[in-house]
Amino acid sequence: MGAIVVCGGGVVGLAAAVMLARDGHRVTVLEGDAEGAPATVEEAWGSWKRAGVAQFRQPHNLFARFRQVCDAELPEVTGLLEKAGCVWVDYLASAPPSLTDRSPRPGDAELLFVTGRRPVFEAVFAELAEREPGVEVRRGRKVAAVTTGASALAGVPHVTGVRTESGETLRADLVVDATGRRTRAAAWLTAAGASPPHEVSEDRGYVYYTRFLHGHEQPQLRGPAIMPMGSITLLTLRGDNGTWSVTVFGTSGDRALRALRERRTFDRVVGACPRQAHWLDGAPLGGVRPMAGVLDSRRTYVLGGRPVVTGFVPVGDAWACTNPSAGRGLSVGLVHAQLLRRVVRDALGRPARLAEEFHERTDALVAPFVRDQVAADRLRIAEMTAAREGTTPPPPEPRTQALLAAAAVDPDAFRGVLEIRLCTALPSEVLSRPAVRAAVERHAGAVPPVPPGPDRARLLELLAA
Repeated sequence: MGAIVVCGGGVVGLAAAVMLARDGHRVTVLEGDAEGAPATVEEAWGSWKRAGVAQFRQPHNLFARFRQVCDAELPEVTGLLEKAGCVWVDYLASAPPSLTDRSPRPGDAELLFVTGRRPVFEAVFAELAEREPGVEVRRGRKVAAVTTGASALAGVPHVTGVRTESGETLRADLVVDATGRRTRAAAWLTAAGASPPHEVSEDRGYVYYTRFLHGHEQPQLRGPAIMPMGSITLLTLRGDNGTWSVTVFGTSGDRALRALRERRTFDRVVGACPRQAHWLDGAPLGGVRPMAGVLDSRRTYVLGGRPVVTGFVPVGDAWACTNPSAGRGLSVGLVHAQLLRRVVRDALGRPARLAEEFHERTDALVAPFVRDQVAADRLRIAEMTAAREGTTPPPPEPRTQALLAAAAVDPDAFRGVLEIRLCTALPSEVLSRPAVRAAVERHAGAVPPVPPGPDRARLLELLAA
């Protein structure tokens, strides 16, 4: 068994640390933010300082794939989330009225998940890691550099540990970067003599406006959680302990949307959306929370078939992150952590093989989620821009459009769409199923139903009122 340092004490970093410790490794987690998780839910939401996570009090979701990975690798987590007040969500209950066949199917339980607000479920993972015998969490410790030793692959630097900003050096058989989308790994590796990872980064151009509310009952699901509506999209998510969130997002170039910072304007816009208006029926938890400038990025650590470094791997958002519009980040990150556990089991003593295998399996099993989301974001941004400018939007991918049209009336297509959204299946897998393929063929050229809500002209009136 080996010594492993995990840089970053967010949800994915802590989950990876516990998984690796349960295989017998000694795991040290270094977290730059000094403050640990508070004792109560109220304190976690109201006062926990997590400056290292810019979106800490923005909407998050833990999809069915997140629960599936936890059930396989960290089986107590679902119960701990429930104990903390997180709630079960069943998106099958949001089936459109046009779907008349609502009979249960084998596998429906796999689409259920437990979710809550980010500070609450991160506190659950903090408690889990603190109780794990093989994990030591050191808060207020920022990594300044990586240390290197004898190369495991000719001409490629090999990381042997880290040095903190306080000057402490920790030796490790593997360093895991879980510091998220703001990772400084490129600077660490360049300073150690390695070539930087190849990074592709782009500001997709979304801007988000969110209100959190609470009440005695969670709002009913009267449509999908994420609903495109011309130049805006509405996102409605259930939270823990009688809380929920409503988000309106659009393109950062849409200056009219800045009026959504004002609560009464926000409420007018959401109130004009028949399937979401009732989500405002609660007591507010603060005002409107804006967020923008979130980059899509992906970093490749194997170039031309050769690792740029050994003894060091990125996981979750430190490897790749997409705009949070679909809420997939934590679910995909946990899939990545699960993959890391399996690769470490096979190859910890062979650093070059570990780097190559982790890259290959990441590209095969995790990267498709990122690629599909980036493609969907590009199309949605183009649609929003066209709606704002009054131009013709680009044509959607025909099979995807047919699948969405079929989902309004066909139970197999509807479940397939849910599986894609919940990260339990990729579009290519869903579209390859005979029943879904037949439904798509029947709806070739059909247009998905347009959700009720304000058009662009009415939206501008609501924003300006």
